[in-house]
Amino acid sequence: MVAYPNLAAGWIGMVLGFLAGALPGLFFWREEWLGGYGSWKRRMLRLGHISFFGLGLINIQFALTVAVLGIPRSQALAWSSALLIAGAIAMPLVCYLAAWKMSLRQLFPVPVACLLSAVVILVWVGFLS
Repeated sequence: MVAYPNLAAGWIGMVLGFLAGALPGLFFWREEWLGGYGSWKRRMLRLGHISFFGLGLINIQFALTVAVLGIPRSQALAWSSALLIAGAIAMPLVCYLAAWKMSLRQLFPVPVACLLSAVVILVWVGFLS
């Protein structure tokens, strides 16, 4: 079934979210760590950390939606599945890359396009066709 990779990706995202929060959590008490709470680097680390959880949940919701609604397998659904997983990988990666080098923030359209396309395809296949 197409949904299982997304279920696995979602739970892997949860684990990575906890790990991504635990490491910076060792230093959060230092007021000036990475330039202070409002610094670009620290904001991007927080965004990368939370994106693991948020996109993990969306992947789990995808898997449950496909299973509960019994959406039949199709090439479009396979694309939606793959794009959600790609977005869940690309978003935190781009966040961490942008934290490292601000000019890499210009890569944000890549994960956004993956995720938006995936959801549009799912809505089209699951609810509009």
